[in-house]
Amino acid sequence: MDTTTGWHTGERFMLRVAGLPLAAADALRCADTGRWAADVLAAEEALRADAQWLSEALHRAVGATDPEPGGPGAARRRELLGLRRRIHNGRVPADPGAALRAVADLGGEAGERLALWLERTRELEKLLAEGEPLLAADLGRGRAALRGLLEDDRLRHGLLLASPVLEGQLDAYLAATAGGGEPGGRARKAERSVLSYLYRTACKTSPFSTFTGVATGRFTPGAGADGIRVEDAWSSHVRLNVVVLARLAELVLADPVRRRDLPLRPAPGWGREDDRIRYVRRSVTAGDDSAAVTFDAVKDRLFFLRRSGTLDRLLALFAERAERAGRAGGGGEPELRHHELADWLAAEHDAPPEECEAYIGALLQLGMVRVPCLDTEVHSGDPVRSFQRALTGLERPWADGLAALLEEPARLLERYPLAGRAERRELLSALRAALRRAQEELGAPADAPLPQTLVYEDTSAGRDLAAAPPAWAEPGAGGGSLRSVERILPAFDLTAAQRITFEGFFTARYGPGGRCEDLLGLVHDFHEDFFDQYLSFTARRTPFDARGEYVPEENWLGLPGIRALDAARRAFTGRMRAHWAAYEEHGAGGGELRLSGEDVEAVAAELEPVVPGFAPRCHHLQLARDPESGAELTVLNRSYGGLSFPFSRFTHLYPEPAGLDGELRATAAAVTPPGAVFAEVTGGAVTTNLNLHGRLTEYEIVCPGESGTLPEERLLRLDDLYAEHVPETGRVVLRSRRLGLEVIPVYLGYLVPLALPAVPRTLLLLSPSSMSPLDVWAGVPEGAAHAGVTTRPRVVHGDLVLSRRSWTATAGELPAHGAREARHFLEWQRWRRAHGLPERVFATVSAGPSALGAKPQYVDFSSLLSLAAFEPLLREGDHRVVFREMLPDPGGLHVRSARGGHVAELAVETFTTTVRTEEGAPACLS
Repeated sequence: MDTTTGWHTGERFMLRVAGLPLAAADALRCADTGRWAADVLAAEEALRADAQWLSEALHRAVGATDPEPGGPGAARRRELLGLRRRIHNGRVPADPGAALRAVADLGGEAGERLALWLERTRELEKLLAEGEPLLAADLGRGRAALRGLLEDDRLRHGLLLASPVLEGQLDAYLAATAGGGEPGGRARKAERSVLSYLYRTACKTSPFSTFTGVATGRFTPGAGADGIRVEDAWSSHVRLNVVVLARLAELVLADPVRRRDLPLRPAPGWGREDDRIRYVRRSVTAGDDSAAVTFDAVKDRLFFLRRSGTLDRLLALFAERAERAGRAGGGGEPELRHHELADWLAAEHDAPPEECEAYIGALLQLGMVRVPCLDTEVHSGDPVRSFQRALTGLERPWADGLAALLEEPARLLERYPLAGRAERRELLSALRAALRRAQEELGAPADAPLPQTLVYEDTSAGRDLAAAPPAWAEPGAGGGSLRSVERILPAFDLTAAQRITFEGFFTARYGPGGRCEDLLGLVHDFHEDFFDQYLSFTARRTPFDARGEYVPEENWLGLPGIRALDAARRAFTGRMRAHWAAYEEHGAGGGELRLSGEDVEAVAAELEPVVPGFAPRCHHLQLARDPESGAELTVLNRSYGGLSFPFSRFTHLYPEPAGLDGELRATAAAVTPPGAVFAEVTGGAVTTNLNLHGRLTEYEIVCPGESGTLPEERLLRLDDLYAEHVPETGRVVLRSRRLGLEVIPVYLGYLVPLALPAVPRTLLLLSPSSMSPLDVWAGVPEGAAHAGVTTRPRVVHGDLVLSRRSWTATAGELPAHGAREARHFLEWQRWRRAHGLPERVFATVSAGPSALGAKPQYVDFSSLLSLAAFEPLLREGDHRVVFREMLPDPGGLHVRSARGGHVAELAVETFTTTVRTEEGAPACLS
């Protein structure tokens, strides 16, 4: 079988740029104390060299002295031994003159060397005494700079949302340190906390409020070689935390009076099976509203209710009402309301109202009927206004009153982006009070909780910026090293084994070329019969055992795709081990380990059976220069598979005219494989702002519990879809009967797929989504520790950095004593220089060998303030600490504003299409 592959980059990139320039962090450095520490360490090194020479000379002199007890040489021998011991321990002799005379008798340059050692020892003592005043002065300057930075709105506006309690303490901190004195305990605690946020704002690129802004751009040949220029004035967009609206909807539904006015619908996709009604039951577990970021967890499962005359007639009533509305073109009778259904039940069964209410309540609890009108839609640009429209559409006085109560929050949110710091505080307070009034109107107690985070803010640093393309994106480069590395990414995909397993289950159940018409039944059987137990086994799997040997994936069905995945991983680990062994043996590479094209080819060859036919990918990259050689580098931070992932969350920042969502739909249309359409899987009820985005596909798959957000002709309901195995490619695909086309499901939200309900999560096993953290050192033994520290070199393929240089130790091995003295600062410098760490690093502290979930923190060894903010993370001596080089370093920043150079990250898309053909057969996508 032959393959042909096409590859190209997307038209645009998304830039993530730190809110403050890196110089903001540099202002906190102890420059004079750093030079002092360098002088001290140089003096200590010179003293050690002198001491070593004198020790060897004294050792020879002792050996030449008569050791006879009581003889004339015994006293001489003791004198020389004592002097040698004191010099070795760095202690000045009690009588330097006598020591000089004793050594002078040895002849040669011994006397001169001892005199020099004594002089250098005295100079070192004087130098050490200079440290405290230098540090005090540096700390004073650093705190003065910090006070100035605390007036910066980008830091303070972000703090208002990230940590309002800390933001409220900063005025007291400013007052406590106004005189330049050492802050007290409470002020120091606030100082350490705000330093962490300051370093996040100046040194990291995770979008949140004004800490990090985003900008769209395009690689443009001939663009300025001096980097990207972002806008000086940033614009923000805020939305209410949609969890608040979900809580209001819950209060409405819990009120027996108000819920009578709510329109009801049967569960989407229900059907009859003999004597049962089959549908998908959805359950929601509320998130922790006290957490900074929270969302509700949603689960679904296939459920069955025994058929009864009442239930059959009730479902027929719903169908009749929907049919009449359809015949009227949407202008007929409205949906069946709760009170209408209760009245119908009372008339049908001559039942009292409380029994009718209890019956409907049971159907609601079981999820057989639902109230979708108050759900937040995934494409809602303004959730509060959408919620208001849904309320007024009910045409009830209480609903109009609640909508009116939400007018104040809506207007407060509209004022927020242009408000200054003081006004923002007032707006947030007023917003919380207004939402409490809305809750109380619905019967909630006065102390009912609201989410800690009420407002989500995103910030734009520009649009359609121009940037010179990196080497791999140059016209004619064909992707270079980035495209090469993409060939091995499936070996690192955390979802690959699940996708292969699902296709194996399908083939085992329906046979090669088989077809499944009942997707809900397929999902139910897959989870009940196989997948849930499979996940419980794989959750306990560790990729490498205690001996460092690779542990194969669970392969209960004996699938060749799983074996190919295992073989590729073994091949990569084996080649990394060989490179590491050669590096340790020869010390070659100057701190750099290079993967060759042959390494990539060997791994890619094993992956050939599982290479997807269509692979849209997103890479988070940083452009850098090698600090030593000056060569241009691209650092690969993360890789994902999927469509429009870099942009979806930020579409609301770039609305019409020429909205970003429309541009992305055009890109999606251009890259759609022949004979297919993209269709969005929204992921169910939206209870997190991370799922909100513009419309980016032409079609949408309506999963159970969803109503769909697009016009009916653009909705693909599950009863229109079927799954089919394609023998030529070994893949399972979705197809639409109505469209006669393949349907490629895509998820455009920012939750991990495992957090989604079962039906959309299973559909995504047929999508091009992937998560490929490139852990190149997995399964490669660590080298010998030097004074408790192991090191790893930088790993590079071509001009692409796959892993930064790193140093690993336990917290107990670090010189973290909590002291705030010059000698403590000196201990850190001595430790850093002994192990070859640069002055600026990122440190990750974790409780075990894996740092998964732990967030890296910026550490500047030349700033005692930075060390003071870092050391509280080192409370447990057995915790693992990994330091990684800062790359790009300050000399390699490629993004600038009027404020200076900014740390930034590029998110780019690439698209790969692989077509397999057999002799005499037409090409087909795998």
